[in-house]
Amino acid sequence: MAKIRPHTNVGLLKWLGLAFLILLADQLSKVLILAYYHYGEATELTGWLNIVRVHNRGAAFSFLAGADGWQRWLFVGIGVAATVFIITMLRAHAGQRLFCFALTCIMGGAIGNVLDRLLHGYVVDMVDFHIGSWHFPAFNLADSAITLGVILLLLDELLRVKRSRS
Repeated sequence: MAKIRPHTNVGLLKWLGLAFLILLADQLSKVLILAYYHYGEATELTGWLNIVRVHNRGAAFSFLAGADGWQRWLFVGIGVAATVFIITMLRAHAGQRLFCFALTCIMGGAIGNVLDRLLHGYVVDMVDFHIGSWHFPAFNLADSAITLGVILLLLDELLRVKRSRS
């Protein structure tokens, strides 16, 4: 059985704490939207940005939103599996700051959306970018954290490849 080094646990706790802050910010924003907006209600902030309350029963870009409800549990399962995998990766690579920050963003966002699915049966979205009558699919802070995490993972890999070639 492998021994766990104490400094590894400290690094892991730091990343889990950051994921918790992302989760907290995400859930707070959703609580506010649920408390102050009715479904479909929107407030125009600029000519290209609205705050709106929408419910997404699917995944990214409402993928599988029209399914009969089984997708809720599929996405919860994927989120739980991703969280377990990410925690394993964080333990193994706690000193790789950019890599761990990226994974932490993804995990915090994934847990936020999983929590929505468990509590409501849908994900609460509220940010609506648009140009004229074209609207980008509404999203939330969890989605933003996941997107940032994926971008940072790509950057980390590009930097790793560049270092290996030097």
